[in-house]
Amino acid sequence: MTVEDVLQLRRQGRIEEAYDAIRPLYAHDKGPRTSLAMFTTATEILKKRVSEGRTEEAGKILLALERMLPQVPDEEGWVRNSFEKCRALLHKDGSQQGQLPASPQHIQMGIWGEELAAAYLREKGFVILERNWHSAHRDIDIIAQQGDTIVFVEVKTRRNKDFADPLQSVNIEKRHHLLLAINHYIKYRKIDNPCRFDVITIVGEMGCGKPEISHIDDFDIFGPTAQHWHKKRRKRFS
Repeated sequence: MTVEDVLQLRRQGRIEEAYDAIRPLYAHDKGPRTSLAMFTTATEILKKRVSEGRTEEAGKILLALERMLPQVPDEEGWVRNSFEKCRALLHKDGSQQGQLPASPQHIQMGIWGEELAAAYLREKGFVILERNWHSAHRDIDIIAQQGDTIVFVEVKTRRNKDFADPLQSVNIEKRHHLLLAINHYIKYRKIDNPCRFDVITIVGEMGCGKPEISHIDDFDIFGPTAQHWHKKRRKRFS
């Protein structure tokens, strides 16, 4: 898949496919052309998410677009203008619902945690393949590779452990949704590598000292609701 293939998908109105295709390209190449394709595709996805009522996801995309701005060519100012229109759209949607758009502080905490987790994994020698890969209303925070093993990573971020350890939120329902998303990814990317599931927890405040990072390697994602999936995919998680 190339940038031109992504543009062709967009011209055909196959925006979800274009978004899935451009993200791995952008992960390995942040040059001007790829960055521009990533930016324009992401703005279209943001608008689509708002129309679907998926405001929290749209908020995450908006913050990612803001981080991208310095990398995207913008001699005529239309990139910045497009970003401002996306921000206004998200704000308008939140205002119409009588609430702030997607709890920005909460979203920023989540993105901060995911950035820390991605940096931590890179320092450990992992290659980041995907970030925030979506399957319907389910998502996988980070998909990485260690050696020949594909690693699906759930990131949980909390300010503190006063009410609950962040690991406790990886409950049976969450594991079930993750299994569905992972299964979709394996089929979609035609993965035949060994796979595993990790959890990274981040406890701390943005800009307030060094956060506590815990990495649970090969977390037991399988439960009573996943036995059929387990039998089908067991060899990849061994």
